[in-house]
Amino acid sequence: MAAWDLTVTVEDLGPDAPPLQISVTSDLHIGGVILKLVEQTNLKKDWSDHALWWEQKQQWLLRTGWTLDKCGVHADARLVFTPQHKPLRLGLPNGATLKMRACFSSSAFRTVMGICRVLNLRHPEELSLLRPVEEKKKKKDKDSSEELYDLTDVPLTAGSVQALYNGMPAHFADSPKTEAVYKMLSVGLPSPAPEAIAKLYRPASVVDKTHIHTRWLDSSRSLMQQGIQENDKLWLRFKYYTFHDMDPKYDAVRLTQLYEQARWAILLEDIDCTEEEMMLFGALQYHIGPKRLTLKGYKQYWCKFQDTSISYYKSKEDCYGEPIQQLNLKGCEVAPDVNVAGQKFCIKLLIPAPEGMNEIYLRCENEKQYSQWMAACKLASKGLTLLDISYQSEVKNIQTFLSMQRSNSAAPAAQTDDSINTHSLVSPRYQKKYKPKQLTPRILEAYQNVAQLSLTSAILKFLQIWQALPDFGISYFMVRFKGSRKDEVLGIANNRLIRIDLGIGDVVKTWRYNNMRQWNVNWDIRQVAIEFDGNINVALSCVNADCKVVHEYIGGYIFMSTRSRQQSDTLNEELFYKLTGGHEAL
Repeated sequence: MAAWDLTVTVEDLGPDAPPLQISVTSDLHIGGVILKLVEQTNLKKDWSDHALWWEQKQQWLLRTGWTLDKCGVHADARLVFTPQHKPLRLGLPNGATLKMRACFSSSAFRTVMGICRVLNLRHPEELSLLRPVEEKKKKKDKDSSEELYDLTDVPLTAGSVQALYNGMPAHFADSPKTEAVYKMLSVGLPSPAPEAIAKLYRPASVVDKTHIHTRWLDSSRSLMQQGIQENDKLWLRFKYYTFHDMDPKYDAVRLTQLYEQARWAILLEDIDCTEEEMMLFGALQYHIGPKRLTLKGYKQYWCKFQDTSISYYKSKEDCYGEPIQQLNLKGCEVAPDVNVAGQKFCIKLLIPAPEGMNEIYLRCENEKQYSQWMAACKLASKGLTLLDISYQSEVKNIQTFLSMQRSNSAAPAAQTDDSINTHSLVSPRYQKKYKPKQLTPRILEAYQNVAQLSLTSAILKFLQIWQALPDFGISYFMVRFKGSRKDEVLGIANNRLIRIDLGIGDVVKTWRYNNMRQWNVNWDIRQVAIEFDGNINVALSCVNADCKVVHEYIGGYIFMSTRSRQQSDTLNEELFYKLTGGHEAL
């Protein structure tokens, strides 16, 4: 077979290096091409992540056993030898930007799975990537660079279940820098300034809301196939509003990021709510803010009280070995640092040491835990153990003290706090309608009803009220129905499709998924056709989005409904592609 020259650009040789030319035959397999390339570069490095990208066809040549002939590669092909994993800037729901390595060669669906494994986000099928909305920058902001949380050195793990270490995945416990990233992911960021809210894009109408959903990436194609380049910015967002098997014990990051996405949807008026609901959302945000502040400066350890000493370990699994430190409380001073209204339960210990007194604070989760540990610390300071007869009565005395403080603080300390930035807690509509001094008493009135909630309970309450809003979880698309001469809006929710009249904004018709018999796409004319019970047929074409996006949304929600609690950690990836991918994926 005749030999011919194949031109390949090797990125690792630098941007100014000329392409390499290697002599090949059409029956040479892709693996053989890579071997020849590596030999010709004379670079000694790990090439295992590299693969060939075909520029003209915009596709990866990943089947290393296939020959050039089978792949259709000829002498005019322009190939690039490049890493499959590249740095990507990810805009998170909480507004932070994370820099991390992501797979540019697998389907976007699988890329999101890899990202979520690193971030410790369960059920990645509920999230996806979309192109960000362009922000209008003023001339003076031209040089301002965004803060990046860097995770590019963190390896991409293969397993779906992360091993926890000191309350976080092991790869976050490696350094203070990665610990800070995990805290940002799982605890969140402070409330934004009103000026920051005012600068961000807000949809002014249902038509504006249709534009954001045109930006979703195609889940069945790779990032490179969709024009995404190294260091580009994408948004990671919850796309499907069906949150499966939510468990605060395992879902710290998932809960925090979902709360942030919900909060921004309300602050940017992406979803409508009543004035009373807005005040309650504001109260919950205010409450969640102070609760997060109490977490600052503390590290989580597994603590064990034995005799008159406290031993602490990095995790529960380590408690059979040597502790990090053992604190002997005999002769120490014990003082409460408690604010029941603010749900702050801390114990201050002054422990005698050769160089003076060591000051240590213990933060308890709730009243019950505080009462038990405070009683134990008081007894230990007198040289008594938990087995002492006075332990239970000491616990009851502390609980009585807490209940008295609760009744005395019927109006929480926050009421006298004039520093509440109420305009950071409500949408611009209410910032314009009310002055801060009018908003503060209303938000604090709503705060009375939620002041006793723990941080997790407050976040769950916020999400519960958000999910109960009439327009919750509806994604809008501009479409034209078959037989109609005007553009209309299609709303896609987790259990129904909605036809909306563009002129008056009213719902014209609702079709439920449980009445759907089948749907298909005519890829030649880019039309989605759906058949419902009772011989009802609906056909539509998209005006400002690819019909693949609508097809993927409908198929995605059907897929979400097939998940079961018993198989919560196994994902039927093949079924997802069948329901969402169209003819290209199959």
